[in-house]
Amino acid sequence: MKWKNEITELLGIIHPIVQAPMLGVTSPEMVAAASAAGCLGSLALGDLTAEQCSAAIRQTRALTSEPFAVNFFAHAIPPVTDQLISKYNTARSFIQDLAQKHNLKAELPSLEQLQLHSYHQQIAAILEEKCPIVSFTFGNPDAAVISLFKQNGSILIGTCTSLDEALALERSGIDIICVQGIEAGGHRGSFIDDSLPLVGGFSLLSQVLEHVRVPVIYAGGIYNARSLRAVHTLGACGFQVGSLLLTAKESILKPFEKELLQQLKSKDVVLTNSFTGRYARGIRNLFSKEAEASGNILPYPYQNKLTAPLRLASKTNQNPDFVSIWVGQSPYPFSTASTAEILRNLIHEVESQDT
Repeated sequence: MKWKNEITELLGIIHPIVQAPMLGVTSPEMVAAASAAGCLGSLALGDLTAEQCSAAIRQTRALTSEPFAVNFFAHAIPPVTDQLISKYNTARSFIQDLAQKHNLKAELPSLEQLQLHSYHQQIAAILEEKCPIVSFTFGNPDAAVISLFKQNGSILIGTCTSLDEALALERSGIDIICVQGIEAGGHRGSFIDDSLPLVGGFSLLSQVLEHVRVPVIYAGGIYNARSLRAVHTLGACGFQVGSLLLTAKESILKPFEKELLQQLKSKDVVLTNSFTGRYARGIRNLFSKEAEASGNILPYPYQNKLTAPLRLASKTNQNPDFVSIWVGQSPYPFSTASTAEILRNLIHEVESQDT
């Protein structure tokens, strides 16, 4: 299998393998290690402020001179309405009662205390840092933002979970499309409507490749040479891996969270919107079960902000019942080796099958 292709040429990397941007897992050290392996590291900016974005980018640059991507959430913030206020207060009371019942102390913010910021506030920092590769999910940036990135010479990578989303990204001038299969761990990148596309990865990849002309990266269920080669056979130019790196040396997951992953069974992995208000694939636990059953779930980012103190307290207390751990469907051999070693082993496994 030849590694050199459109993706490697566009991104200036040796292997068209992308380390997934995983907020709460990815560290500057992980990004640098992925880049050291000749792959594309991805720095997850998520909900960081502009100042925090700049600091994270500079910290990563201090660790590597190789190309890496920065990733942000291109989401819209639902307006505050009387209905939202009422639902927020109900959800807050529910979570407070649930936490108290299970002896977990967490100060949950009132709606007035929330600090919400649009991705537009992050854009200035990304542009100022002159980031050459920018990826995004949860939406499609507006035309003005895309134009600014184009003027900056940035290569744009957008995420789709349906054919309609892929076509929308291509029409907007996005350079590379990341096709996210339903198998993938973490948040769904859906953005066109309120529905949740449940298309299997291989089916979606085939559909997208038939209709778009830009290079395509595939994400979802890649964990060894066989799965990577299957995606390559279907026509993808790039291969994004995330869950494979969850317990890597550079992962910022807590030791107890990494231990949970080592004991994971496939039946424990589900799609849930309980922690953030957006559907994500991860480990089902007490909180996700109770929140789903109650129906007290706010839209993103309100649910995400509301549960943040709960998740922090859960991590501090090493309590698996109230922490969100995202992971994909495939039976990953979770390794504690360095990110670079894990990726190099994957590359070697693929290349050894050529002989």
